[in-house]
Amino acid sequence: MGGRPARPVRPAPVGDDRAPGRAHSQQVGVRDGHQPQAALPTPGPHLAPRLPAHLPGRARRLNVGHQPAGSRSSVVVVGSGFGGLAVTKGLRRLAVDVVAVDRNNFHTFQPLLYQVATAGLDAENVAASVRGIFADQARFDFRCAEVSAVDLDRRCVMAGKVRIPYDRLVLAAGATSSDYGVPGVGEHAFFLKTLAEAVRLRNHVLRQFEDAAADPSLVDQGALTVVVVGGGATGVELSGALVELFGHVLAKDFRRLDISAAKVVLLEATDHLLGAFSPPSRALALRTLTHRGVDVRFGAAVTRVEPGAVHLADGSAISTRTVAWVAGVRPVPLAERLGLPTDRSGRLAVEPDMHVPGHPEVFAIGDLAGGWPQLAPVAIQQGRHVARQIARALEGRETRPFRYRDKGTMATIGRNAAVAELPLGVHLGGFVAWVMWLVLHLVTLVGFRNRASVLLNWAWNYLTYDRGARLILQETSPLEGTSPLEEPSPPR
Repeated sequence: MGGRPARPVRPAPVGDDRAPGRAHSQQVGVRDGHQPQAALPTPGPHLAPRLPAHLPGRARRLNVGHQPAGSRSSVVVVGSGFGGLAVTKGLRRLAVDVVAVDRNNFHTFQPLLYQVATAGLDAENVAASVRGIFADQARFDFRCAEVSAVDLDRRCVMAGKVRIPYDRLVLAAGATSSDYGVPGVGEHAFFLKTLAEAVRLRNHVLRQFEDAAADPSLVDQGALTVVVVGGGATGVELSGALVELFGHVLAKDFRRLDISAAKVVLLEATDHLLGAFSPPSRALALRTLTHRGVDVRFGAAVTRVEPGAVHLADGSAISTRTVAWVAGVRPVPLAERLGLPTDRSGRLAVEPDMHVPGHPEVFAIGDLAGGWPQLAPVAIQQGRHVARQIARALEGRETRPFRYRDKGTMATIGRNAAVAELPLGVHLGGFVAWVMWLVLHLVTLVGFRNRASVLLNWAWNYLTYDRGARLILQETSPLEGTSPLEEPSPPR
């Protein structure tokens, strides 16, 4: 848009109830098969004047872009995951002030976290600075803080000790791991949802091998046994990567250890792996994992996790010092505190255009939005869709319902093996699917430097069977009284 770049919107301090002028009206969502409702002005005393209805669309857009800075609309995006990045990028050309808020100052490429946990990639290879991503977006600002509350009446979010006003709000805070109320999971298991959790799991696995090398009797106590709970895509990918790490890399590092004692046990409560895939793809994944040495157990519901053991519903127990819990996710706690309608899983109810009921100025996308698959492609498409609906609202046009375009599902099982299910019933498996998986994840990774680093690491790993990220950066062990989700106390 024309005009000089405006300064980023400044958050108001606590106790300051001022908010920027309300720009143009947000539209009421429309359902499939229903006529769109007329655009309704956003309630409040700061409603900006409407543009004349007779102006052509291009002229209206230009006028919106040249609003005085004081009346320009503000959008707050909570979360810098796939959905949050997509909506922020989609607002790039609009004359709106965008403030992104996240507890981390970086975006994490979650599909590759399992490779960080298995020493295939360094942590910085799968992360990108949020400020760096949007360095050329003049009306963008970022707040590194956790959103603790949202005042829907005053239209502001509480981020740390700062109150940030908004005209429109996009909730894209994602999800966190769910322990399903199983005793001991939070205290003694490792999750794989954040970058810090991936590094902690890697540290712990490597530490078990170091401990066993110093005291071989620990092998009988499960030091070299990793139990992976959850047979979805993450569980399958993690299990395949672990057996490759043990057999091809750590076997050379620890020559005096009997690596045949190193085991990966994959527990799945149902009777199949990869629930989102077809039976042929599930069967291929099972055959490949079993052939490579993974002990896959179905109908294995975990009832309790203790230091040194996992207890199952059939009364049996597995001796282990490492439990990787990838059995499912739940919405972040913020969803509960909003007081908005939710579904049975705690995800926010949304209208067809992705706004929350009763608040057309508030959108929910990604893992927070109920009724849609919790997948990265869904969050990305929803983010782009919401950005377009905000643009339509600024032009005084009706919003449109979101429609997800399924472009397929993929999962890698390990070296030279993957499954891919594409539109039109195209199912692929083996090496071709594996190459497709590599290419797709490489091109969708954020940042050229990250893509180059990951490509170099993958090439090196493939050609040499070596992994460079075998570093123990922290001493963190739930068996020593420290939760894997907490930092250990400094030595005294």
